[in-house]
Formats: sequence, structure tokens, C-alpha cells
Amino acid sequence: MTPKPEMLVDPAWLEARLGDPKLRVLDCTLYMTPQPVGPSLCRSGRPNWESGHIPGSRYVSMAEDLADPAGPIAYRLPSQERIVETLRSLGIDEDSTIVLYGADYVATVTRVFWVLRTAGARDVRLLDGGWDRWVAEGRPVTREAATPHRGSFVGRYRREFHAVLEDVKAALDDPSVCLLNALAREQFLGTGGAHYGRPGRIPRSVNLPVRSLFDPATKRFHPIERLQALVAETGADKAPRILTYCGGGIAASGTFFVLSLLGYENVSMYDGSLLEWSQDPALPMITGA
Repeated sequence: MTPKPEMLVDPAWLEARLGDPKLRVLDCTLYMTPQPVGPSLCRSGRPNWESGHIPGSRYVSMAEDLADPAGPIAYRLPSQERIVETLRSLGIDEDSTIVLYGADYVATVTRVFWVLRTAGARDVRLLDGGWDRWVAEGRPVTREAATPHRGSFVGRYRREFHAVLEDVKAALDDPSVCLLNALAREQFLGTGGAHYGRPGRIPRSVNLPVRSLFDPATKRFHPIERLQALVAETGADKAPRILTYCGGGIAASGTFFVLSLLGYENVSMYDGSLLEWSQDPALPMITGA
């Protein structure tokens, strides 16, 4: 694999390009409160964006703007048509360079990354360290909304990035697929933390917690070499195909992003994750080491 370090940008890179007509910056801030069982509660970050944001940025919520409002599973991927309309309303064109950032949980930003890549956006990047780093470095902040502009995004649904229930069922008997669980170790083992209907994990899974991939204090991703080592420790680096999942497709979007950053092209994410899997008592789950 050839890493793609350009997928992570720093504040200096972004500030120097704020006047680029092809640049679109999206604030993806969303505050999530875990519940003992089931999906987390979400609180919009729009008020924060309205009180101050990166110049030219627009706000988008993975839970409101980029999810199926009538879906049986929380945060479910919406139709391609809904995504296209949302992206056009955000001023995104087919050749836009899209930079995402947020002020809280990194995985709510990577969830937007996964949705956009699955919808066919070609150039999607993350601001490493997000809003906190931008402000800490004294970069410009404004309360002014960007000039309205309707984009011409078309995109193409990328099925290879989107794993569904039948894909995971098939993977149970397919040794070529590595099932990569992105939850905390105690959740993976079923010994503690929130669960999503039943504690534990899908059989044959290995564990790569999303929170192990970045510094919790700075919210900056670890260097490429360390990320490569963390993936190698799970054995996923040798798998012909990787299928990442978590509780509801949020944490797993972080491992999807990191694997994409490292150059893996054989990765998909199970959107329904354990919120869907655990609903069917006939589908196996295991606990313990």
C-alpha cells in the first residue's frame, strides 16, 4: 500500500488556500452522549458554528443532513439522491476539494468522510486536530456565513465501501475477510461500556479501537508509521478484504478513514453495525478473550 498523507491537512495548509474557488470546508461538529444500551444521543454543533467558524465553511451534521430520517437504524446511510442534494446545497462541485473538521468526537467527522466517499466524492480530506487546533494556532475565525452557491455535484454510489448485513453474514465463513471491530476493548470483550442490544462482538472479529488511532488531548492522528504498526498488530494488513464495524457505524468510520489514509483499497464499513446485527437473536455474538 502507498499511504495518502495528503488526506490529512494542517491549519497552515488550509489557511493558505481559503480563497481557492475549488475549496469547500465543512464543519461537522456533533456532540454525542453514549447511552448504556443503544445509539448515542446527538446534539447539533450548528450553534457553535454560528458563534464562530473557519472562514468560508458551512455546517453539516452526519445525524441530520447525511442520514436517512426514516431509517430503522440510527444514522443509516440515506439515498444517493438525498446525499447529492445535500452536497449541492453546500456548494460542492464534482471537482471540489472538501476539507472536513469538527470540535468534538473525531469519528463524527470521519463518518461524514465515509458518507461522502461512498457517494463518490473524489477529494475529501480532514483537518488534523480539527477546530481546537485551528483556534489554538490563532487562525482566522468569523461569524459570517459563506456566500450562497449551489454546487453541481453528481457523484457515483461506491458499493465497495458500503457493507450490508448480508456481506457480514457471508464473512463469517470467509477467512479472506477480516472483521475489524472499532469499539473500546471492554466493549469488544463484552465486559463493560455501552452495548447496542447485546454485549460482545461478531465472531472472528479483531479489535482496533478508534480512540487508539489519535491523541485524545490534541485529536491529531498518530504518524503514518505508528498507524501502520497498530493495523499490523491486528493482522488486518494481511487480509485480502477488511470489513470494519462498531456499534452504529460511527467509530468504524474512523478506522475506515485511517485504512484509506494508509492506502488500503480493500476496505468497507458495515453501516448498520451492532445496532442492526444484535437485533436478530439468531445472529451470533461472542464475549470474552
